[in-house]
Order: sequence, then structure tokens, then C-alpha cells
Amino acid sequence: MAENYDVIIIGSGPGGYVAAVRASQLGLKTAIVEREHLGGICLNWGCIPTKALLRSAEVLDHANHAKDYGLVLEGKMSADVKAVVARSRGVSARLNGGVGFLMKKNKVDVIWGEAKITKPGEIVVGKSSKPVVEPQNPVPKNVKGEGTYTAKHIIIATGARPRALPGIEPDGKLIWTYFEAMKPAALPKSLIVIGSGAIGIEFASFYRSMGVDVTVVEVMPTIMPVEDVEVTAIARKQLEKRGMKILTSAKITKVEKAADSLTAHVETADGKVQQITADRMISAVGVQGNIENLGLEAVGVKTDRGCVVIDGYGKTNIAGIYAIGDVAGPPMLAHKAEHEGVVCVEKIAGLPNVHATDKGKVPGCTYCHPQVASVGLTEAKAKEAGRDIRVGRFSFAANGKAIALGEDQGLCKVIFDKKTGELLGAHMVGAEVTELIQGFVVAMNLETTEEELMHTIFPHPTVSETMKEAVLDAYGRVLNA
Repeated sequence: MAENYDVIIIGSGPGGYVAAVRASQLGLKTAIVEREHLGGICLNWGCIPTKALLRSAEVLDHANHAKDYGLVLEGKMSADVKAVVARSRGVSARLNGGVGFLMKKNKVDVIWGEAKITKPGEIVVGKSSKPVVEPQNPVPKNVKGEGTYTAKHIIIATGARPRALPGIEPDGKLIWTYFEAMKPAALPKSLIVIGSGAIGIEFASFYRSMGVDVTVVEVMPTIMPVEDVEVTAIARKQLEKRGMKILTSAKITKVEKAADSLTAHVETADGKVQQITADRMISAVGVQGNIENLGLEAVGVKTDRGCVVIDGYGKTNIAGIYAIGDVAGPPMLAHKAEHEGVVCVEKIAGLPNVHATDKGKVPGCTYCHPQVASVGLTEAKAKEAGRDIRVGRFSFAANGKAIALGEDQGLCKVIFDKKTGELLGAHMVGAEVTELIQGFVVAMNLETTEEELMHTIFPHPTVSETMKEAVLDAYGRVLNA
């Protein structure tokens, strides 16, 4: 007889394991199915290990500019790439074990293998087609294997994988995805990065800090196309100042491979084609949802452009089947997945006043140097929506803490509805803005007005003061510029 649960979650990434913990807290008998490694892509091959790599890059950058801070370090600093990668993998291993601990602590059963939905309320778990990576200590309690399992509620949280361009498919040697880019055996001397979204720019920034000659090719007119153009213009200027070459409104039409290098044919907006030769290439042209081999077609779950279609609570068109995270579409961000998981489970449990996920209040962060962070509408999107707006800006060049840090090239930009004072969007580029953006996220979630923000006391000296000054600027009251 099949073992029965209240909730079965397929996939143990940020959305899946957080949903499992919350379900258990609410008294639901819960199991999670994983085919490869607890924590999913984010913890093992994405968010966390890349930030470990970027921290090493940041330290190296500071060391090589020690003279700017009145410090003397003999010679040019260099990186031991094997040690850098080992540190990154160690960080992932530690957190992988942490997820295992959380499953054990919350009495969530872990089922190793690949799940297929055979009908609403039932899954069959077969042998994994991936090499199963056992979690670090402590091993979760009640680890189960292949078989049939039933649950009234099945949540799909299978994440996403790198998208490939026809003719430029990653081969693991010359053309990398983020998997290979995260653990190079040696640093290439030169690198082409296709795509300037968060993944592409973060890797471009890392490898440039490591001393690699980096060229970024982006088909859109600006880098980081989802961000505000004023912010990305500043980011581009700083990235180019660091020696990065950036080609926008450009596409790679052909790639020629040699034994240990490749040549990309890059066509620019004017129709001209230039050839760029590099040791390696990173394909960072986005990701696509893992919707295959789950039995979705057989049970009639609706999909669109490679993602499961859901409402604001994670419900699909089939009763008892839900989806959260990357597999349920953009924005494909770990924190969005976590929030969707909690909302989905709380709705299942029947909690009162559960609010649907508002994608307009999901912050985005890019951890390049300089950092970029945002929430809500860009100026262009606000105008497209017909909003009558006020825009405020404050430069890091007028912020005492940023100057003291030696990080005075940045901007804080805010967009308000002129009639209501509603904060529509906030956009930042500069030092530690990925840590600061949550202030605006909280403000938007609490429906804070410009008047309340202007009367909030920000500590001095901090980079966060740029946030208040930008608000003041929107209303003609800026004090320090």
C-alpha cells in the first residue's frame, strides 16, 4: 500500500524545502522528493556558491587597490583558483547539510529519486537519472526510496536549468554553463560571456577580478535589460572602467571551435560583423523550467513557454496540484520561490488572510562590482503604465560613507506616484545596495508614503542615507546635494 501524506513536494530547492518546513510547522504530514542534492541549484550551483566566488573576487580587488587606502602590499595580488573554488564548494556543502538538518528537525521525510505524477494525489518515484549527492551530516531522518506515494496536495518545485542557443550549445569544455564556470580547473586568459542578465554579469565581474580578459555580448540595447536604464548606464561605465569589454545590440551568429579556444562572429546593430577569439565562452542566456518527465501532460496541467501556469497561491488548473519557484515562471529568483512556497502551503492549510504573491514587490539583486538592486517599476515602465510620477535621485558621490569606503560611484533612484505619494519603484547601483534594497521593499509592502519616508531617521554615516535623500529629491527637499 502506498504511503500517504498531506503534502508531497517535488524538488528541494529554496522553494521546496522552505515549503516543506512551513507545512510541517502547520501540522501537515510532509515529504519532499529530491533526485540529486538537497538545496537545489541555488544552494549547490547558484546563489550561494557564486556569492562565495564573488567575495573572493572582492577581497582580491581590495588587495590590488590597497594603495588607495594608504596600505602597502608588496607586488600584485593573485588568485589560487583551486582554493577559491574549494572555498565556494565548502560553503555549499555546509548549507547542503543544513537543509538535511532542517528536514530532520521538522520531521519531513526525504524521498530520493525522480517523481512522476500519475494522477492527482499520486506520484511514482523511480531511480534518479542524476547521480544522487547525499546530503552532508546530519543525514535526514526517514529517508525513503523508490515506490508509490499519495498526498492530497502535490507541489511541483523542480526549478530550472540553463537555456541553450541553437548552434551555441554548451559542451562543457569550450562553451560553459554556470556549472562549469563555477568550478574551473584553471583560469582562462580570455572569456566571452553571452548575456548580461544577473548570471552573465556576475560571472563576467568575477572573472574580470581574477584577471581574465572579459567580453560581454548582449542582444538588447542595455546590459541587465530588466533594470532601470539610468542605473545600468552607471554600472556599465564602472564595469568598463575595470577593463571589461561590453557589446550591446549585438548577437553571436556563429562560433568556430579550435582545440583549446573558439572564435565568435558578433554582429552589431549596424550590420557589421567582428570576430572575437577567446579561450572559453559562458552561455548565460537565461533558464527554462524543468517541466519534463513529471507527467504534467497526462494529468492535464497547463504550461506556457516552458513553465507551469499558476495563480497567486501556486494553484494550477488541476485541483490538488501546485507549482512554485522557477518552474512556475519569472521572476526566477530564490526569494520569490521561498515566498511562493510559504503562501502556497498556508493557503493549503486554510490559514486566514493569506495574501497572494505580488510579483511587483519582488526585489532583484545583481552581485557584480558595482552591485545593482531594485524593486518595483522602472521609470520607463511607470510611464508606459500611464502613471504621473515624481522621480528622485541621489548620487553616492555626495554620501560621506560611500566616499570613506572609496565607493563613491553609485546612485539611488526612486519613483513615486505624483497624486498619491505611493512608492512605485526603487533602483540602486553601488556599494552594498543588495543589502539596502530591502528597506524600500518593506516600505512598499507597508504602503509607506513619501511623507513617512522623509520623516524616518536614517543613521549617519551610512550609505542608506542616499535612500532618504533620493526621496527628498523627488519632492524638491534634498539636503546634501
